[in-house]
Amino acid sequence: MAEKTVPFTKAQLESIIQKYPTPFHIYDEQAIRDNARKLLAAFSWAPGFKEYFAVKATPNPHILKILKEEGIGADCSSLAELILSQQAGIVGENIIFSSNDTPAEEYQAAKDIGAIINLDDITHIDYLEKHVGIPEIISFRYNPGSLLQGGNDIIGYPEEAKYGLTREQILSAYKIMQDKGVKRFALHTMVMSNELSGDSFIGTAVMMFDLVLEIYQKLGIRIEMIDLGGGIGVPYRPEQQAVDLDFVGQGIRKAYEEKIVANGLHPLNITMECGRMITGPYGYLVSTALHKKEIYKNYIGLDACMANLMRPALYGSYHHITVMGKEEYPLDHVYDVTGSLCENNDKFAIDRSLPKIDIGDIVVIHDAGAHGHAMGFNYNGKLRSSELLLKADGSVSMIRRAETLADYFATLDFETCELPLAAATKNK
Repeated sequence: MAEKTVPFTKAQLESIIQKYPTPFHIYDEQAIRDNARKLLAAFSWAPGFKEYFAVKATPNPHILKILKEEGIGADCSSLAELILSQQAGIVGENIIFSSNDTPAEEYQAAKDIGAIINLDDITHIDYLEKHVGIPEIISFRYNPGSLLQGGNDIIGYPEEAKYGLTREQILSAYKIMQDKGVKRFALHTMVMSNELSGDSFIGTAVMMFDLVLEIYQKLGIRIEMIDLGGGIGVPYRPEQQAVDLDFVGQGIRKAYEEKIVANGLHPLNITMECGRMITGPYGYLVSTALHKKEIYKNYIGLDACMANLMRPALYGSYHHITVMGKEEYPLDHVYDVTGSLCENNDKFAIDRSLPKIDIGDIVVIHDAGAHGHAMGFNYNGKLRSSELLLKADGSVSMIRRAETLADYFATLDFETCELPLAAATKNK
């Protein structure tokens, strides 16, 4: 069972709120570092092991810089993410650029920075060559088709996903690149998301090792790096167990020895691109209870909304909730915990048993460190909140300010006038 705790007391949080009003996201730096080290330790046996953090999960250069200091690279899928990584000092083959439906200028930027380009379709070979040229090292994304029984809530069924090349296309693509003189090759897949079964990741490695061997036997191409993707899940619910990284690491090691070492293909660099499991459990959305509504159901209205965390609305996801100062109170009230958007799915929790919540209570939503702030939006004119970093010494710094109304109106081309609530647009 995953114990759901917070890295601050109510008094500490009240002190933080005096300087940084709610809502905000706050990340626990030391916990993120410790978690990253745990993943790297589980694969310390693997030749050239590299974790490429999925930037889309928490696209903040301060977070990326912390991870860079732990020896972690970046998995990027857009120009902005390339720039964020570069700002954090992550460059060259410490970046893998894995995108789809990609414009030429983004391929060019990835090539200029020296990133490993991972192509999503066989037709992208001609597109890349025409607009950018063929890089020194090339990777292809493999879509194995029917693989996951029951599919996945986020990615779906591989055969219905828009990503990657089929097995036949993979072989043809490598042959084309071989004929074009490419000497260095990588192989990538991503077939799971938020998966908590360790066996699934071992199975993915076995599949990829088999494909590496097939490519070598049929084409004489020796793959130098495989990216097993990410997808390691977060135990969002208290009754769930986190993935045993040591179990996964040793299971993949056994498969590596049986399939790669035994066939003379050692060393093969193994990489992953986890995002959610690195930062997800160590980020919190902090909000204040503004309203209480009692009609056919009981509602608690927060000053946060799904513009701050849309996973519950998008996927029906569970996020644990702590009411600060009431951790030991009985869970004897049932609420829908809601935001202020004009959308009825703007709910963080439905029929959730919680302690009695009073107006002004501080409500902390757990596991919001990945795909939380990153998925924010401006529907209803809502403004994205700030991001804070809780440092190892207990101090707090702001690593992204909250948006203002001035930010919201900045891209509109119209005759400006003094806003009636101009004071609300000023940074606090």
